[in-house]
Amino acid sequence: MGMRAQLAGIVLAGCLAGASQGVLGQTRVAPASLPPVPVPHEVNARIPPLRAPKSALVEFDLSPFPYEGVVPRTQRPFFDVTDEEGRRGHSSARGVLWEDATYSDKRALLFLPKGFDVRRPGLIVVFLHGNRATLERDVGGRQRVAAQIAEANVNAVLVAPQLAVNANDSSAGRFWESYGFARFIGEAGAHLARLHGDKRTRKTFATLPVVIVAYSGGYVPAAWALAKGGSDSRVLGVLLLDALYGEVGKYADFIANHPNAFFISAYTASSARGNESLQQYLAEHEHPFTTSLPSRLEGTVAFLHTAGVDHEDFVTRAWTKDPIRDVLERLGGYTRDPSKRSQTRQNVAR
Repeated sequence: MGMRAQLAGIVLAGCLAGASQGVLGQTRVAPASLPPVPVPHEVNARIPPLRAPKSALVEFDLSPFPYEGVVPRTQRPFFDVTDEEGRRGHSSARGVLWEDATYSDKRALLFLPKGFDVRRPGLIVVFLHGNRATLERDVGGRQRVAAQIAEANVNAVLVAPQLAVNANDSSAGRFWESYGFARFIGEAGAHLARLHGDKRTRKTFATLPVVIVAYSGGYVPAAWALAKGGSDSRVLGVLLLDALYGEVGKYADFIANHPNAFFISAYTASSARGNESLQQYLAEHEHPFTTSLPSRLEGTVAFLHTAGVDHEDFVTRAWTKDPIRDVLERLGGYTRDPSKRSQTRQNVAR
């Protein structure tokens, strides 16, 4: 096994201390030729709940990066710099970011919690990380994304693609393309079925509704996934964690066109301008929104202004501890274990 695979396994094995024992294992799934977009259809499978959590870092054929297209705002090729040795780079506001170091990781973190039951209504949580992030160190480690799903009594699985690696860049890559997100989530369904271990689950994962969670710089790929991704009808809701730095029009369109979906944006002073801009737009168009979270989220549009909270810790501490878990537990009809009661934590947003 190569050094990179060994490191990924070591980090993932220990990244969820405090969650269910062994939440992230060291399974690795090889990429395969997959149909880009599955045809959704209902399946009734007699498959028992998972006895143990399963996780993997999986290489995708249709990952956000590498990306060979153009930047929509400028219509310039994404890779617009080449050095003397033929190394390609992308010009950013902070300098050139090189393809081999920043845009060549095709992996996504997949996670299925103990007790996940394909016989019950379920969800796919797509987590889009911010700038200067890696899957091992940040998503699986300090941000506890998989742990929050494991600790929530919600029948949900995680798909978290690697975007720009450890860089100050919010580029969306293939999510800029029409149906780019649909192709990615279609491939994710096949990989989730393979990780689950029962091929009958393939059609189930192809139909599960999606919750998009974006932190910080993840707002760009999230906005384009909603606007051009081709799977917006599967999106049950959106959670932005101090992330509304732009693309306000795309989020406004999603809210207007999907009245039954939820949209929650929690923020600090860092992203206040974008949040205030969207609130103003909604008010001018007489679209209702709230500044607190109801117990049930269907059709809710909420803006949660937080104070005394650090942007760097916002995925684990926002209006409450573990905000992803809090939102998931407010979704009616997706309980993983009906015998357990979810405890709604105090809302400290103000």
